[in-house]
Amino acid sequence: MIIEKFKYKHINPGSGGFMDRNLALEFVRVTEAAAISAAKYMGRGDEKAADNAAVDLMRKSFNGLDIDGTIVIGEGERDEAPMLYIGEKVGKGNGMKIDIAVDPLEGTTITAKGGSNAISVLAAAPKGNMLHAPDTYMDKIAVGPKAKGSIDLDATPEENINAVAQKLGKDPSEITVIILERDRHKKLIEDVRKAGARIRLIGDGDISGALSPAFEESGIDILMGIGAAPEGVIAAAALKTLGGEIQGRLKFRNDDERKRAKEMGFLKDIDMKLKMNDMIKGDQAMFAATGVTNGEILKGVRFTSKGAVTNSLVMRSWSGTVRFIEAHHDFTRKSAYGDW
Repeated sequence: MIIEKFKYKHINPGSGGFMDRNLALEFVRVTEAAAISAAKYMGRGDEKAADNAAVDLMRKSFNGLDIDGTIVIGEGERDEAPMLYIGEKVGKGNGMKIDIAVDPLEGTTITAKGGSNAISVLAAAPKGNMLHAPDTYMDKIAVGPKAKGSIDLDATPEENINAVAQKLGKDPSEITVIILERDRHKKLIEDVRKAGARIRLIGDGDISGALSPAFEESGIDILMGIGAAPEGVIAAAALKTLGGEIQGRLKFRNDDERKRAKEMGFLKDIDMKLKMNDMIKGDQAMFAATGVTNGEILKGVRFTSKGAVTNSLVMRSWSGTVRFIEAHHDFTRKSAYGDW
């Protein structure tokens, strides 16, 4: 038995729309399966085992979906990953052609250490509507709906903090910026502190970090810094529904990455400032995430005597509907590792 408790939040509805709305709940079942599987390894110090468990169950869960899906952002190239690799076909192959971006376990280290904000996540859009981001870094800045229109990736941290503060009706000293704790962010951290803002440093999980400003209860106002480019695209799918904003620019680590990005041919200018519509075109994107460990937005998997309780978030950009779903899974009636 699965008991689902829904909390609805309706944003601004869009127009048109062709992706079956029932897919949104099907996608949640995919992230639930991956999250439960990964959560078995919380705090056990084995990052690889946790990630493999999430990947395996997510891939199996796609098998029952009536879609003609293609992984465009996944676990790497075919020779690097046995499943959920870029270009892999998923679903029954008899439905709509859909591009899918996945991160079966965002926060492998978080999960292995029993930390906060690990999630299983995916985003989807009609074929051709999602940027096929290369496996490189991206400089990002993201805000929630109330601060939309106030940020500029090319502005200084102080300028962005002041602009967001003005938009939110706060003093700069009341603004909280979430940043990945990395050596590359030493100057950014110094600049944010000089601007008088507060900082929340995180060890991993910049999809959650990008979404946090869209939820007032998170206490986060801005995401800044360099993280993975694929995660930037996944976050854009969510922020489009939430009414927030994200901007990014690819940051290549070497000439090989730059060359590969050019060869992919998805961007006329690989150094351009990417805005929301550059990452996710149209208004038909879907986003689903399930908490693996406890976080500001989603609770982690909680195991019970008969099964598990999951907390998920699912969104459709066309309708603007945001659902928080609490599901109670009974493993006496279905396998903990399948039958979704």
